[in-house]
Amino acid sequence: MRNDVSIPMLPCVELEPTLAFYERLGFEVTYRQRRPNPYAATRRGGAQLHFFGVRGLEPSRAFSTCLVIVDEVESLHATFSDALRAAHGRLPLRGVPRITRMRPGQSRFSVVDPSGNTLIFVRRDERQGAGDEDGRARASPLGEALALARRLRDFRNDDAAAAQVLDAALKKDAPGTRLERARVLLARAELAVALGDGARARVLQEALDGLQLGAPEREALGEDLRALERSQGEAGGMAPRGRASRG
Repeated sequence: MRNDVSIPMLPCVELEPTLAFYERLGFEVTYRQRRPNPYAATRRGGAQLHFFGVRGLEPSRAFSTCLVIVDEVESLHATFSDALRAAHGRLPLRGVPRITRMRPGQSRFSVVDPSGNTLIFVRRDERQGAGDEDGRARASPLGEALALARRLRDFRNDDAAAAQVLDAALKKDAPGTRLERARVLLARAELAVALGDGARARVLQEALDGLQLGAPEREALGEDLRALERSQGEAGGMAPRGRASRG
């Protein structure tokens, strides 16, 4: 089967808005048919996606999913984000269409199109089983909670479930180092911003300020703080404040 090709066929509510969306992402429309049945073909590099019209399709209930294997993901995410930001005036992180957030080191991200189809862009060298570690080797319950929340957030695109895991760990005052607690608070604050809960994000930042972190700890949290700042910037919020954000 060396030369065989598999091309996904995805449903869409309307052909033209769907094709416009993918053209913004750099896909070329290689075929278009309006009658007797709406159908179109697109291509971006080696990735091909075909679409067919479905009357009564509800995007919020769609479950069609496609994996797209790519050489790298960070610059691709940036390219897609720029295109979507230009089209919507902001980065669409919730609703339909949307794109998931991207953190340095992540090996995948997802795009949901106007019809609710989910495209998961996966880096070609992503190791098998990434995101599914059992967490038993983690140093503490806080570390285990953070690992599970990251799997839910980055690999399953379930921000709400990730937030619940971190809330449970914080409510139980799960054991862990001060740095681990700071990471949990930052991760939960980022999720609060993504979920549109600004009040919760502020409470979590106040708790982070109360940890009175030292300079080495603040330096170790650099990427976590930048991830929160990016989320707040996209949501139109304020940057993190207090001791943890000064360096």
